[in-house]
Amino acid sequence: MEFIKEESEDMKIEESFRVKHEETEIQTDLMLLKKESQELNEMEDKVQYEKHHFKTGESFSSSQTKKTTRKRKQKTGTRNHLTCQHCGKKFTKKGNLEIHMRTHTGEKPYTCQQCGNGFANKKNLEVHMRIHTGEKPCTCQCGKSFIAKATLKRHMRIHTGEKPYTCPQCGRSFTHKQTLNVHIRIHTGEKPFTCQQCGKSFSQQGNLIVHMRIHTGEKLLIC
Repeated sequence: MEFIKEESEDMKIEESFRVKHEETEIQTDLMLLKKESQELNEMEDKVQYEKHHFKTGESFSSSQTKKTTRKRKQKTGTRNHLTCQHCGKKFTKKGNLEIHMRTHTGEKPYTCQQCGNGFANKKNLEVHMRIHTGEKPCTCQCGKSFIAKATLKRHMRIHTGEKPYTCPQCGRSFTHKQTLNVHIRIHTGEKPFTCQQCGKSFSQQGNLIVHMRIHTGEKLLIC
């Protein structure tokens, strides 16, 4: 009976995470946007570098060619030395390194004027603002819309049936990583959510909330 109960709880997790963890999905997408922006900046660096050193129709002597090659190596070496001293990640632009450093320092210079949440870069703030404006530019073929591409991508798994997150202990698969993390607690026995009044613990926060109604006397709304 205990196994059936846990199995039933797992079935409820999928839908609950789509609602309760939308903010987490947004943050994940913001990280993807940050990475994409960084890659674009690196590509721009490369194009500008090649444009600067390439001259059409110009012939180089052997000494000139060696000199250019040496300069390129020196410049490339300088770029390779734009390294984060905390984690070793490399960057081609000083600005990208400075933004990355905020993940270590916790600095969030871009603040939402409506709710006060802070962000490490301007792009993340722009995506966050869609929560307040209600803008949802990413639309699925089923008509449901989302504020970010990554959220839409995860939603698409409902249609495709893709379940990329697999439990290493029992082989069961899930569409969301958060769902897998909660499922793992069945095997580990971890129950991180504890009632402050009676000490009873639960594997899911939702179960604790329902349990608290025993103490508060709050009744479920029955249709």
